[in-house]
Amino acid sequence: MRHIWVMTTTSAIGLMGIFLVDFIDMLFLSMLESADILAGVGFAGSISFFTVSLSIGITISMAALVSRMIGQRNIEQAKRYVINVVVLALILTSTLALIIWLNLPFFFRILGADEAALAIGVSYLKIVLPSLPILAMGMAMSGALRAIGDAKLSMYTTLLGGLVNAILDPIFIFSLSMGVEGAAIASVFARFTIFFIALYGVTRKHHMLTRFVYRHFVEDLRAIFNIAGPAMLTNIATPVGNAIVIASIAKFGAAYVAAFAIISRIIPLAFGLVFSLSGAIAPIYGQNFGAKHFDRVQQVLINALQFNVIYVVIVSVLLFLLQDPLVAMFKLKGEAAELMQLFCTWIAITFVFNGAQFIANSTFNNLGKPVYATWFNVGKSTLGTLPFVIVGGHLAGASGVLIGQAVGGALFAIIGLVVARRLTFKIAKQPASS
Repeated sequence: MRHIWVMTTTSAIGLMGIFLVDFIDMLFLSMLESADILAGVGFAGSISFFTVSLSIGITISMAALVSRMIGQRNIEQAKRYVINVVVLALILTSTLALIIWLNLPFFFRILGADEAALAIGVSYLKIVLPSLPILAMGMAMSGALRAIGDAKLSMYTTLLGGLVNAILDPIFIFSLSMGVEGAAIASVFARFTIFFIALYGVTRKHHMLTRFVYRHFVEDLRAIFNIAGPAMLTNIATPVGNAIVIASIAKFGAAYVAAFAIISRIIPLAFGLVFSLSGAIAPIYGQNFGAKHFDRVQQVLINALQFNVIYVVIVSVLLFLLQDPLVAMFKLKGEAAELMQLFCTWIAITFVFNGAQFIANSTFNNLGKPVYATWFNVGKSTLGTLPFVIVGGHLAGASGVLIGQAVGGALFAIIGLVVARRLTFKIAKQPASS
């Protein structure tokens, strides 16, 4: 439990640094008191969520592969994985960013954005998208730092990126009167900060970035994609579900979209430890599985679930008590305020199921069953989302959409957790390392 606590808290603070960038953008932009601006950036966030989720999937493969090699004392192979995963992150995210950049209006219209929100969102993403490969490589190297045990520097990597964004946002948005474009430029600076600090840690401090060899890259691709492929599909499934939700909410007006956009920025910060659990326990799983300490593998699952429940309950109580200040902070009124109050009162506590899903996915990814994580996440983001938000929206409007999403997610999380428990129980029965 202590190992999980240290790895999760440091990872969470680091991960929250990434999401803090979006939260700060939304906070300062809300001061402009325009529902169209918040809606436009909200739609943009749903699209960029695809790109960040791809980066998280690549980071998961980095943590799993490098930690397993560390557990086996194979440092040279660990170095090969570091450089090859970073190069793969560059190739994949550059391609994705280009495809999205060339088709931005199309994606906004699919999500149901009106012309005002579309124009604002497109101007924001045209600045942010080209920096996606920089963020992806920085996140991948941050995952390598966690895998070799330097959780503190991994945390500082993204936390300092958030700090840079917090400093630059008011300068670009207000002092230079750049509005949405200013927020985008500040985000780009934050991403470069994350990249350079992670690069320093991997190269100068730990000397884990070896020379790139094309032959080694080709040889390692299969091992990388065995984890990265399902992990990327698993993580991309989440923004698919998010896109379904925001498209459903968009039918009820810009005010609801603005509120949902703000809620989407609060969630990663409030539940940062829940989001970071899957990445934080990956090295613990990987090193113990690689060293054949199978009894500890099962204990990781148990302790992670206990950690998840305690944390979600505490945060949900805080959100319930702070709902009025949050409404005032973001200047929400009418329908937007009602949606925020629903989230803080009833929806937040259901994140205990999201945490269970993240833990189950990490269990599958790091114990040789990554396809399981893919199927459960894809199922949750499609069958566990679409019919539930349609029915919820029909019965209770925008509020029903959020409730439907929570109910569908809970069902898939319970099933995934049952399968993960059976997997760890089976592994724990194997002979342990002497």
